[in-house]
Amino acid sequence: MDNYIVSARKYRPQSFDSVVGQQHITTTLKNAIRADKLAQAFLFCGPRGVGKTTCARILAKTINCTHLTADTEACNECDSCRSFAAGTSMNIFELDAASNNSVDDIRELVKQVYIPPQTGRYKVYIIDEVHMLSTQAFNAFLKTLEEPPTYAKFILATTEKHKIIPTILSRCQVFDFKRIQSDDIVAHLKQIAEREGIAYEEEALHIIARKAEGGLRDALSTFDQLVSFTQGNLTRRLCNENLNLLDAEYYFKLVDYFRAGDISNSLLLYQEVIDKGLDGQHFITGLSEHLRQLLVSLDPATHRLMEVSDAEKERYGEQAVNCGLALLLKYLDISSDFEYRYKEAGNKRLFVEVALMRLASLVTYP
Repeated sequence: MDNYIVSARKYRPQSFDSVVGQQHITTTLKNAIRADKLAQAFLFCGPRGVGKTTCARILAKTINCTHLTADTEACNECDSCRSFAAGTSMNIFELDAASNNSVDDIRELVKQVYIPPQTGRYKVYIIDEVHMLSTQAFNAFLKTLEEPPTYAKFILATTEKHKIIPTILSRCQVFDFKRIQSDDIVAHLKQIAEREGIAYEEEALHIIARKAEGGLRDALSTFDQLVSFTQGNLTRRLCNENLNLLDAEYYFKLVDYFRAGDISNSLLLYQEVIDKGLDGQHFITGLSEHLRQLLVSLDPATHRLMEVSDAEKERYGEQAVNCGLALLLKYLDISSDFEYRYKEAGNKRLFVEVALMRLASLVTYP
């Protein structure tokens, strides 16, 4: 059996143009390389799985490439690029600060910095999770970071920028990576699914994107999991089943029951949810999210805030118009209040049922 490679590694971007959702970062870096105005130290900040380490590796490869393309990308053919691809480059060093966070580890790194590169133009040091360094290690690093040799470049990456001491921040160019938009994640997953010959429903990819909360690596991990579970046929129903999520269809039905003042069917539908093994917290949080989607669907200007497919946007819009703004605000006020107080409830099932009864009786007893 061939060694299986997860999608997050197999489809890791190899050029600036292939990085997903961080054009403000990649454009700035390419311009700096083109103008030959590279800082001695960079600090890449942002949530997990959004491309910090990937961009650090691409930057390290590109500045050592001997035949840059007209678009300021690495050629992938010179000796430096080939050694980088093979993992044998002597000019690029990666250090995990989570497991090498002592002052002795940094002193050892500083000693290596002052040895000039045997081949290539720059020695690049990528320090991941740099916020894990001890205070003493940070202090031992300050002088070298401020006045390194001309051939040394440092790229620091962290998910917790607030833990970096100000003296380090002031010595670096700081790049803030943003969460990746749901549409960008869906587009990337489509490309991978088509290359791998995987059938999919677009709603299923939107479910994966919402679950990832802006992290592409999380999205790819979930994608691999669901491909195995569904045997290469990603459907909305199977994705919800595997991720233990409640299908939006339940909430559409529920809001219709609220509008009809149907308390009985509202309670029976909640019983179905309990029988599926979902707890009340997930249920009422999902209800609040559904009501929020209905609210933002009322105005075309806020449609971009909805992380759903175009077909689902139309359906949300139809139900929202039927409810009206005033009623939706009352629904959301009640559901968010019960969601906030859920953890304090003694009889949690009764607590959710009371919420449903209040919501379903708004039309009859406003």
